[in-house]
Amino acid sequence: MKPETTAIHALQLTQSATGDVTMPISLSTTFLRGEDGGYPGGHMYSRVSNPNRSALENVITALEFGEDSCAFSSGNTAGMAVFQALEPGSHIIAPDDMYWGFKKQLQSIFANTLTFDFIDLTDLSAIAKHIKPNTALIWAETPSNPLLKITDIEALAAICKKHQLIFACDSTFASPSLQNPIKLGADIVMHSTTKYIGGHSDVLGGCLTTARKDEFWEKIKNIQQIGGAVPSPFDCFLLLRSLKTLAYRMKGHCENAEKLARHLAQHPKIAGVYYPGLTSHPQHEIVKKQMSGFGGMLSILVNGDATAARTVVNQVKIFAQATSLGGVESLIEHRASVEGPDTKTPQNLIRISVGLEHIDDLIADLDQALAFV
Repeated sequence: MKPETTAIHALQLTQSATGDVTMPISLSTTFLRGEDGGYPGGHMYSRVSNPNRSALENVITALEFGEDSCAFSSGNTAGMAVFQALEPGSHIIAPDDMYWGFKKQLQSIFANTLTFDFIDLTDLSAIAKHIKPNTALIWAETPSNPLLKITDIEALAAICKKHQLIFACDSTFASPSLQNPIKLGADIVMHSTTKYIGGHSDVLGGCLTTARKDEFWEKIKNIQQIGGAVPSPFDCFLLLRSLKTLAYRMKGHCENAEKLARHLAQHPKIAGVYYPGLTSHPQHEIVKKQMSGFGGMLSILVNGDATAARTVVNQVKIFAQATSLGGVESLIEHRASVEGPDTKTPQNLIRISVGLEHIDDLIADLDQALAFV
């Protein structure tokens, strides 16, 4: 089935006594045991599994062409489970431009147990120089946050296979309807389901999908079930509902973002536009190879400094000045101020999550805001 159909029908609901077409919410925290002590309903305790979470994991697994998935209570806990599953003393190679929350995790929570190098993963020739005897994982993020760098997933997968390294890819900016890292050779794909999968800025979550159920994956499953940082049944219900419209929402996000990027690339108040759909993007040909669309995220450099950038985000009327991304509403923010004093993000950079409003209204709103610079 195509992704649009898979998202709706992968669940394959069995007919219930009440004839539900949509999966009901199962709020029970515990489940009946059979006479033999087993669990005939397939579930024991809701922290370990429940019908709604299992359904969500099954649909995401199908959309990502994997063998299994683990849903978590946030994207941060999903990514952290990968780091936790590594042996103490392991070395990680991560991108120089990556979600600041994961970078903070490595630099603070795992500073005494793991070592890591942050490098430019768009330069494949530089990767081998950083591989050490204790290197266990390469963590990629493509498109990256907030500079929209593109990593060649297939090429990086070949490097990881050659050196017997685990390859995990944060595909949050792409969503499963635009990019499937496992099909390109990745071992694990990560999503913050808060973003495009949720799509309405009203549910927090994360997930991991594996290409194979190996020993490392069993460690991650153990962290999920014993650690217990899992989404509620209602969260899973909301995410399942949103997945049914994901492919169509992404088409709208991509169309609006590309039109906005092209407009801003010609704007006299803009010094630069980071968007993989522009032919000026240094990895434009790679993104055409591995994504079915260019995504709904872009970043711009305003002429001037942080003050100029803040002026723009304070003058918009339709865009909401808020953190996060992937919702139907357009969001805008001065990214460096979110990431803190040690950020490498340019002070004049504005990150934009392009929503599903009419593109003419979005363009007009940014034009009037830029007039204040």
